[in-house]
Amino acid sequence: MGDTRPYGHDLQLALYVCYELHHRGFADVDPRWEWDPGVLQFRARLEEAFGTALREDVGDVSTDTAAAEIRRLYTRPSALAEHLREHGTWSQMREYFVHRSVHRLKIDDAGAWATYAMTPAEFDRSVSGAPQRSTRCRFADVLSAAGLDDAYLHYLDEVTPEALALVNMMSMFGLHRNLRGAATGQVAATRITVRRASAGLLDALLRLGAPRACVQFYRDHAGTPDGPPRCETVGALLEREPELEPDVVLGIRAFELLEDRFANRLLACWADGRSSLRHLSLR
Repeated sequence: MGDTRPYGHDLQLALYVCYELHHRGFADVDPRWEWDPGVLQFRARLEEAFGTALREDVGDVSTDTAAAEIRRLYTRPSALAEHLREHGTWSQMREYFVHRSVHRLKIDDAGAWATYAMTPAEFDRSVSGAPQRSTRCRFADVLSAAGLDDAYLHYLDEVTPEALALVNMMSMFGLHRNLRGAATGQVAATRITVRRASAGLLDALLRLGAPRACVQFYRDHAGTPDGPPRCETVGALLEREPELEPDVVLGIRAFELLEDRFANRLLACWADGRSSLRHLSLR
C-alpha cells in the first residue's frame, strides 16, 4: 500500500473492502474469500493500525463515565449540519449524500452487528421510530431524487477516507465481541446526534427546495429531544457488565472523533471552493 497512515485513503479503502466481504461481497469474487486466512491476517494488521490510532487520539477513558459522555454529547452541535443549514448549496448537499451513501446503503447490515450485544427489548428501543421501509431503501430514494446513482457502492472510489473510516469503525466494533462495549457506545452516540443533525439538514433541504424524498427522509429522522436521552442500551449493558464502561466511552468518543474529521474535511474543501469528492464534480 502506498498510503499506510491509519486514517489515509489506502488503508481505509483496503479495510473497507475486507469488511465488505462480510456484507454483500463483490460480483465475481468467490464468497469463500470472506474467511480466507490470508485476508483475515491482512485485515487484522489494518485493524491494529486503525484501532491503535483511535485509542491514541481518543485518549485516556479510564476515569470517565458513559452517563457524563452522553450528557455532554447531547448539547454538542453539528458543524456540518449547521453549515448546510445556513450556507450550503445544492451541489454541496449532493456531495454529502454521496459520502453518506457508503454507510446509509449498508446500514441495516452493519447496524445489526453492533446490536448483537443487546437483548431483544434493548434492540427494539435502539431503533424506535424507524420507518417500515428500511433506511437503506429510503436512502436509495434520496439518491435517486437528487439525481445520483443509487447502486450499492457506486461511489466507493469518490468518497473521502474520513467517510470510509466512520463505516470501518462501525464494522470493526461490531465484528469483535471484545469490542461490544465500544459498539454499544457508538450506537448510542449515533442515536444522540442524528436527530439534531437531521433537523439542520431538513432546514437546509427546505431552504434549497429539495425533492420530496430527500426532505421526507430527514424529516423522519429530525427532532430535538426534550432532555438528555436515557440510552437504555448503554444502561442495560453496563448493568450486566460494568467493567465495559471504558469501552462504551471509547465508542462514543471514537464516533465523535471520526465525525469531526469527516466534517472538517468537507468544510475545508468547500471553504476553498473545491469539491469534496475525489474525482467527481457535481457542480
